[in-house]
Amino acid sequence: MPANDQPLRLMIVDDSVEAAEAIVSTLRNAGIAVRPLRPDSIDALAGMLGEEGQAVDLVLAAQAATLVPLATVLDVIKAGGKDLPVVTIVDRVDDTSLTQALAAGVRGIALRHQPQQLLGVVRTEWGDLEARRTLRRLEALVRETERRCDALIETSRDPIAYIHEGMHIRANAAYLEMFGFDAFDDLEGMSLLDLVAPKHVDGFKALLKSLSKGEPPPPRYELEAHDGDGKPFPAVMEFTPATYEGEPCLQVIFRRQELDPELAREVEELRQRDVVTGLLNRPTFLHALEDAVAAAAQRQGQFGLLLVEPDHYRRLLQEIGLDSADALLQGVAGRLKGVLAGDAVTARFGEHTLAALVRGDHVATMAAAEAIREGFASHVVEIGERSAAITVSIGGVQIGEKIASVSQVLTKAAEGVQASSNVGGNRAEIFDPGAVDRAEQERVQAWVTHLRDALDHDRFLLHYQPVISLQGETGAMYEAYIRLDVGSGEMVPPLRFHQIAEEHGLLWEIDRWVVGRAINVIAERRDAGEPVTLLVKITEASLADDTLAKFIGERLAATGVDGERLILQLPEAKVFTHLRAAQQFAAAIPCKVGLEQFGVGLDSFQLLTHFNPAYIKLDRSFTEDLPKNAGNQARIREIAERAQASGIRSIAEFIQDAASMAILFSTGIDYVEGNFLAPAGPEMNYDFE
Repeated sequence: MPANDQPLRLMIVDDSVEAAEAIVSTLRNAGIAVRPLRPDSIDALAGMLGEEGQAVDLVLAAQAATLVPLATVLDVIKAGGKDLPVVTIVDRVDDTSLTQALAAGVRGIALRHQPQQLLGVVRTEWGDLEARRTLRRLEALVRETERRCDALIETSRDPIAYIHEGMHIRANAAYLEMFGFDAFDDLEGMSLLDLVAPKHVDGFKALLKSLSKGEPPPPRYELEAHDGDGKPFPAVMEFTPATYEGEPCLQVIFRRQELDPELAREVEELRQRDVVTGLLNRPTFLHALEDAVAAAAQRQGQFGLLLVEPDHYRRLLQEIGLDSADALLQGVAGRLKGVLAGDAVTARFGEHTLAALVRGDHVATMAAAEAIREGFASHVVEIGERSAAITVSIGGVQIGEKIASVSQVLTKAAEGVQASSNVGGNRAEIFDPGAVDRAEQERVQAWVTHLRDALDHDRFLLHYQPVISLQGETGAMYEAYIRLDVGSGEMVPPLRFHQIAEEHGLLWEIDRWVVGRAINVIAERRDAGEPVTLLVKITEASLADDTLAKFIGERLAATGVDGERLILQLPEAKVFTHLRAAQQFAAAIPCKVGLEQFGVGLDSFQLLTHFNPAYIKLDRSFTEDLPKNAGNQARIREIAERAQASGIRSIAEFIQDAASMAILFSTGIDYVEGNFLAPAGPEMNYDFE
């Protein structure tokens, strides 16, 4: 899904204004900024979709709409040729309506009375749309990059050719000139081996064979070549994997080798350098950037790219004169080299844009960017015989797996330069794709610290919700819910930290704290003359803790608490998947065991033939909107009857209204709990009499 601050431009096609407003409210409550539209006629629909600047991201269209029928919506969108997903809103789903909707071209089905399902469909389709848009933008960037690269290759003084399966498929003018060909037609389809001297053919064949197997090419390959007239000359070749018109191939740079090695090195050095600044030139830097991106994608190194531009460049040129432009860039380049460490790769990347490739994580990249900014802001730059105070705008990106393409890296860095310049310059804007991951790691570590501190310093506490008998029993029974005190009076429920605790192996310790605290509370209430039975949730982690049964026995003995007063609850699904461990656990502990979230398995009562709990608590889905759901009413009655026949007590939770209570009285359920009766709280003050 797009970023949280990006608004969803949503069109809702529905006869009911109230229903459309309810959908908007649902999305906004979920944190989505919505910009809604609602056409009330076919003309309004066409006008809104065709209006300039009125882009729409998603259409929610009611299947039963009559003012603007669903079929019309789909026809208008198809006629416009836009990539605009349509989700149909239905009250219920059946095979016929589902098949018809999908065949008509809708991308999803949303249930009107299931807000979470509707929300999930909207998020999915919106995210898919943004992914398609991003892909199209990237494809356009790739095409533009390929076009520019092709133009650069054609005008390059380096002899460059593209080779596919050993044959020439592209060559620039410098390559044709070196081998004495007038046009590419004379070279097209010719084997690269035909340009290699006979004494080097066998070795070159072996090289081509290894490259075809995907083995990395050597940095340089020296051999003797001959031109079209058969005249031999020493040469050096460089290979780079590439694509040409969608086909994988090799880019080959084929240069004459100077007879004087020292002269050859000097020529090679000059070839890689920008004449004005002495930094690497753009093509050479791009090769280094490609290597860094490839290494980052394979987790073989960490790199950051920085683009640097002098602030107010045009005004500076007016002040110092156009004839001093080269001197200005020389001064800026000299200052950049003086600021950065020796292992940084620096280059002239554009007319007045310099680039630096630095090694290290985001901290190192940020430090390098700040060093550059400070290095210019606090020093005077020499411009020939003049000097000037110059600040710079810096845009950067931390290269990583999530942004491992040259085009993406360059785009983000260029955006950073522009953003820095737009607010006056003298600042750095660094894009770090790993920031979200690190923020998540920090969040998780903070939770682990909270949990560890709570365990070590007894910062957990219990809240209690009364469990009330429908069969005339008057004894006090509560369900205990764990809460984490994170300070400032905030009590955090386990849903917020359960997964983190599980991932870091803390669940068994939390279970032990809950059980130990519950036994102490039972003892305190007994001593106060107010006996109580507590239901306590434990997790599947306790099934593997063979010391918990001993711990419970010791705590019961030390406090004199009757094990009948303590009921440990395990989720039905976890018992089903850990049946043998659950059986051993139930046989070992000196207290009662209950099953919660009961009744939603494939065959919940089949489980009871292998596992015999004292209590079962029905899954809360059975009591949601119970008065309107005859199927759930029948299912609750069935469960209660079968539990009673097996000598198992039944509990219904999440009771929210009087109508549900009235129904449950006639179903045979033994106990009920829910906010309608009493919410959970730190005190046990419910009057069971």
